[in-house]
Amino acid sequence: MQSRPLTPSKEQIDLLAPFDRLGLERIELISTPVQAQRAAASLRASRAWGFDTESKPTFSVGEASDGPHVVQLATLEQAWVFQLHDPDCLAEVAALLAWPGAVKAGFGLGDDRKRIQSKLGIEPVRVHELGHDFRQRGYRQQIGVKSAVALLFERRFAKSKKAATSNWSRLDLSESQLLYAANDAWAALRCYHALLPQPR
Repeated sequence: MQSRPLTPSKEQIDLLAPFDRLGLERIELISTPVQAQRAAASLRASRAWGFDTESKPTFSVGEASDGPHVVQLATLEQAWVFQLHDPDCLAEVAALLAWPGAVKAGFGLGDDRKRIQSKLGIEPVRVHELGHDFRQRGYRQQIGVKSAVALLFERRFAKSKKAATSNWSRLDLSESQLLYAANDAWAALRCYHALLPQPR
């Protein structure tokens, strides 16, 4: 009987060389409709995007999240971090996620999709859950971006726990938040291209 492939341990990943990341010069924070329209024009030139969302954490029992507060989309060249405070900016993001012209690839997107349906009032189309590709390859455990980058590129993808649990609803996102959000989406797209050499 063929054995199932093993997911790398945290200790094994820690030994790997770091994965290249997008710098701030290739990340754009989007908070106005004009910025969103410009970003949308750039994104629609690509047929596959990295996709993720961030929501302000909830700490009280029974407290419901009103996220997502941030939606991040990336091409191989750049990433855009969209804030959803402005209704017209939110509408532009909703139109992008409902656009059938591009695959939106990411990890663990089940909760993201539910929150998007609730807040943006749309069903994202052509969403590609990268975890499914690893399950098809025989991995039993849930594969997230850190394990995927280790398996596909033999590199360590750094994720800041402080940024992950930070307040994503704030108007003035920090540099560490921008780097965290953008690179989550960008790394997902890199994995998509590595898994599917000729992306659909």
